[in-house]
Amino acid sequence: MARRVVVSGGGTGIGLATAAAFAADGDQVIIIGRRAAVLKEAAAKLNTAHGADLVTFATADLTDATQAQTAVEAVALHGPVDVVVTNAGGNVAWGDDGTPAGVADAYRANFEANVVTAVLLTEGLLPYLRRPGGRIVHLSSIAAVRGPGSYGGAKAALHAYTYELAQRLGADGVTVNAVAPGYVEDTEFFGGRATPEFIQSRVAQTLVGRPGAPAEIAATIKYLASPEAGYLTGQILHVNGGAMLGR
Repeated sequence: MARRVVVSGGGTGIGLATAAAFAADGDQVIIIGRRAAVLKEAAAKLNTAHGADLVTFATADLTDATQAQTAVEAVALHGPVDVVVTNAGGNVAWGDDGTPAGVADAYRANFEANVVTAVLLTEGLLPYLRRPGGRIVHLSSIAAVRGPGSYGGAKAALHAYTYELAQRLGADGVTVNAVAPGYVEDTEFFGGRATPEFIQSRVAQTLVGRPGAPAEIAATIKYLASPEAGYLTGQILHVNGGAMLGR
């Protein structure tokens, strides 16, 4: 039976690959992001590949409570939600000027981009999440266990939210997990910093000698969202090619 799947940050990279993985199964997918043109193009591409009108989109800056609520209401108009994937975020503050104000701004920016976006969307959709059988998957990062500070700290906070939410929803038959990727190619994450030398340095950290692909992260997310994964909850799954060993 087709499910309804919400993917934030669904216009590019891992979010787009995740939307594609669900749409390929005939699921109805709603992608959410800040850039209407990017979302429109992504939805059109996926509908052409997998079937007309399987993928729709809602434009919202999920750091803003009002916009997040508007997106939630748009999703809720069409019925219950089976899967929520909070992929919006990224390292939006690569550095700071070393002043207390600059450091504070960097930490606040990354917390809002990676934690507030996930919390506002998830909490807003909880009343509409199917029980039992609902699935929530947050996108973390290898940075949560090794830094850098403001971004890694935000992703570590997302782990705490994952644990708390799993405990809160377990009795309802809802699972909550997070996926923590290492270096993944074909995303917008590193922007202009992704020089050949930078990429090679990241690849050299892995045990498999290559970067990850968005489709590989999407496959992990899809498994966590599957009915077969009903006994797996409150976990952080690291998908990093061995760049950081399990803990």
